[in-house]
Amino acid sequence: MPPSSASTVTSASELPKEKTTIRVNGKGGDVQDGSSELQRDPIEVKYRDFFWTYTEEPHRTRRLQIIKAHPEVTKLCGPEPLTKYVVLFVVAVQILCAYILRNSPFFSWSYWALAYVVGATANQNLFLAIHEISHNLAFRSRTANRLFAIVANLPIGVPYSASFRPYHLTHHKSLGVDGLDTDLPTALEAVFLDSILGKAFFCTFQIFFYAVRPMCVYQVPFTWVSGVNVAVQVSFDVLILRAMGSRALLYFLLSSFLAGSLHPLAGHFIAEHYVYETVTPAQANPDNRTPVPETFSYYGPLNLLTYNVGLHNEHHDFPAVAWTRLPKLNAIAREFYDDLPQHRSWTYVIWRFIFDENVGIRCRVKRKEGGRFVGQKADWKQNEIEA
Repeated sequence: MPPSSASTVTSASELPKEKTTIRVNGKGGDVQDGSSELQRDPIEVKYRDFFWTYTEEPHRTRRLQIIKAHPEVTKLCGPEPLTKYVVLFVVAVQILCAYILRNSPFFSWSYWALAYVVGATANQNLFLAIHEISHNLAFRSRTANRLFAIVANLPIGVPYSASFRPYHLTHHKSLGVDGLDTDLPTALEAVFLDSILGKAFFCTFQIFFYAVRPMCVYQVPFTWVSGVNVAVQVSFDVLILRAMGSRALLYFLLSSFLAGSLHPLAGHFIAEHYVYETVTPAQANPDNRTPVPETFSYYGPLNLLTYNVGLHNEHHDFPAVAWTRLPKLNAIAREFYDDLPQHRSWTYVIWRFIFDENVGIRCRVKRKEGGRFVGQKADWKQNEIEA
């Protein structure tokens, strides 16, 4: 059931009136005594966007409950050796396709058909390989994982694997925290894109939103891994350009664009954390501390192409469990997952997102405080990051 339009509104008068410290775009902000207006982005105040909550993100609590009920799940943690072979195969397929299309006209139907059917599917697979590797799930060595992610990055055409890791791990450690979780849409996106045309634009070009938005929220340090990522990617692109020509390189870039556009596999970007369930007024009022469902799983066949990323509640509960063992985690702790909200189709997720007026950019859970950066000289221990 879609949420009612009223359910996306959080009235400022319903919020606490005592002095409260909140996070405003990653910075602290205060509410003065007796003030009924939280000091957050004025655009959000005007339009009453998003589902604001004071509750803790649900995954840590459920992880502890599952470990208590099924201590054997901890044995599922650790890298998956199969990952490196899948990555190398997909990289080879993409290089072969680029070679095949090296003399094909860019605007020919065969060029775009191959880029959409094979290229976008392959590069989405590599996006999610990098996601998997960011959790140190390809090798036991942290350095080996960083460097192998650069290999997976090659057919994507643009260097991003090194910066993706700290942004993504912060997303896990600061789920829904405004100013830290860069998976959250900004207030400007909610205002200007929350219409059928706006949402269609977002879905068509969402790869650019996911690429640019994090840098607009905060910047991660440029490390030696970042330097290697850029140097290797530029060298690879130049090599492809000289050996196969511009159309081969354009194939990689087009594949990446289509992978994050109106493509069935791209539905996972929206399906994972946008709220598609009915949200009652009681849930919408953060004073009640009633959790709003904020992570959705998908158990369909497209998981075969995407490292089981559809098992997203399972992944957030246990980020150290590799993709091949997430179904077993679900089977062991089935009583914890059967009643959680889930999607049946990623394609339908995109369709509803665009055409259902009760689902849109604003349908995300946001927290005013909590969480910490990962990769910002923070005092995380390695076992805490991987937990």
